[in-house]
Amino acid sequence: MRLSDYADALVATARREASSTLHSIGLFSSLHDLGPLPTEIGPLPEDFYAGNPERGSEIRAGRFPLAGDLLSVDPEQDNIWLKPAPTRAFARRLHGFGWLRDVIAAPEDGDREDNGKDDGDREDGDRETDTTMMAAGPETARLLVDSWIKAFGRWNSFAWGHGVLSARIINWLRAGEVLFDAPEESRKSRNARLRSLLRQARYLQRTIPLAHDGAVRLRCAIALSFAGLSIPKQGGLQKAGLAALEKEVKRQILPDGGHVSRSPRAGTEALIDLIALRDVAEKAGVEFPREIVRAIDRLAPMSRFFRMSDGGLASFHGGGECDHGALKLALSRDETGAKPFGFAPHSGYHRAEAGGATIIVDVGKAPPGALSTGAHASALAFELCTSGGRLVVNCGWHDDQPSTWREAVRATAAHSTLTLEETSSARLFPPGWQRDLLGPRLTSAPGPVTARRNEEDMGIWLEGIHEGYRGEYGLSHRRRVFLAADGGDLRGEDALFRPVSDGPPDDVDVRYRFAIRFHLHPDVRASLSRDNMSALLVQPDGDGWRFRTDGGPIRLERSVYLAAGAPPQRATQIVVQGEAEPFGAGDRPPNRVRWAFQRLGRVGGTQGETG
Repeated sequence: MRLSDYADALVATARREASSTLHSIGLFSSLHDLGPLPTEIGPLPEDFYAGNPERGSEIRAGRFPLAGDLLSVDPEQDNIWLKPAPTRAFARRLHGFGWLRDVIAAPEDGDREDNGKDDGDREDGDRETDTTMMAAGPETARLLVDSWIKAFGRWNSFAWGHGVLSARIINWLRAGEVLFDAPEESRKSRNARLRSLLRQARYLQRTIPLAHDGAVRLRCAIALSFAGLSIPKQGGLQKAGLAALEKEVKRQILPDGGHVSRSPRAGTEALIDLIALRDVAEKAGVEFPREIVRAIDRLAPMSRFFRMSDGGLASFHGGGECDHGALKLALSRDETGAKPFGFAPHSGYHRAEAGGATIIVDVGKAPPGALSTGAHASALAFELCTSGGRLVVNCGWHDDQPSTWREAVRATAAHSTLTLEETSSARLFPPGWQRDLLGPRLTSAPGPVTARRNEEDMGIWLEGIHEGYRGEYGLSHRRRVFLAADGGDLRGEDALFRPVSDGPPDDVDVRYRFAIRFHLHPDVRASLSRDNMSALLVQPDGDGWRFRTDGGPIRLERSVYLAAGAPPQRATQIVVQGEAEPFGAGDRPPNRVRWAFQRLGRVGGTQGETG
């Protein structure tokens, strides 16, 4: 940390507080709300994300399951917007309206009963009745939006925070046909929502420089661009939004297509939003800036780079699997058709693929400063996916998970890599004034992370070194991985060594405890051999793998998987433990541990048959 970091944070905080004070008075907002008000909506963005009818039905019934918590209200008597939220994470999800598509997709209760008729047996009158009954979901969505406008439509420091505000603008526009263009609705109601949307967009235009750097500011620029293109006769919004977006994609989308936060999900969600925005611009007859087109062309191959065989993303740096359907749809609109590559030098990842197996290894430095508020201590962690599904994973994260898990899964122990003395290779700010001022950013990172790659006929070698433990323990961590050409043999080596340039250690007798963890996907069953030196792993389709090591005995311990969405899923991890010497080159035990995952073929029946 540098003094300039504290100074920048203090200035940003002061500017945000001053802006909040002016807007809380109301006069500032009223002056900027003057001007022509729209009476209709223009081209709307396609929603690439599918609604969840089950969650929508829960919300229609007054039960809001968000961010790992549940808040229940009486739909006939209570106003959800006036109820205290159980957590700030819950409130962010609630005011962001990402659940709106779920409510719209929710059927009327009567739709669950077919009265013994299938679609082929129903009369035309039955279909008309069903259509009427299905309208209850959109009606509920409109009522919830209208009640929000009454409670928070003027301004609120939390509900109008940039991360929440940008999400709400985008999600309202994604549901635009229901909110702003429903023929059965009165023009007065539609106009009230449209005016509220415009008020929020104008506020965003004024305050976007105050948004937190990184994915939040990028999303603000996208939201402002959507509003400028979708709301007619708002040339100022459109110009400001596209200009801000051009600036942010140049800053935040790296030359290899990754996002500066190093989060696969952040880049992929940007791709999904930008493709939808490009389509809206085309419908509106607006020339799409070339810089943004180039950003899309870089983001799409990178999303393929992180995509596993099950259609989801690898989980690194605060990102989960992402919506598989939305990712597939976005990539189908990619005009480049580029295939995934092997090394992302700017993002800091290696990918190797052979025989249906894919491994992705984190070999990059942690993102700097304010961009590290969602970063994980995952140096040299990897994920392995085979034709049978995900095998080795990181615990991961998803915004629907309980916030109590957030800090735990950022630690090194929540990743498939080596942990020394149960400490993380990167450290977070503990609770206190520094964290309050600077946010949950990293205070220290693994230092230089070096990597190299060698591709041969027999397979691919990957190697990385990080210095996250060198300052405190005098040891560097080196990981070597080999994936055979047939994809059935993954071999690895973890080593702890003291760089020659550091000289001899002060105490040659001390020993440092280490643990090498391999977190398994929840669908994988694991059982130890009798000598505890190997483990049998069985995937859902019955494919068997053997894990073995020369650093045993090994242990099977409980783990958790959060990358697929709430609730957290129970899982298993393989743990290899040892005690490292404070010297040496890491070329022999106990400072070197070798391990391997080898395919055995089908083992018995499938998991459903044998479980």
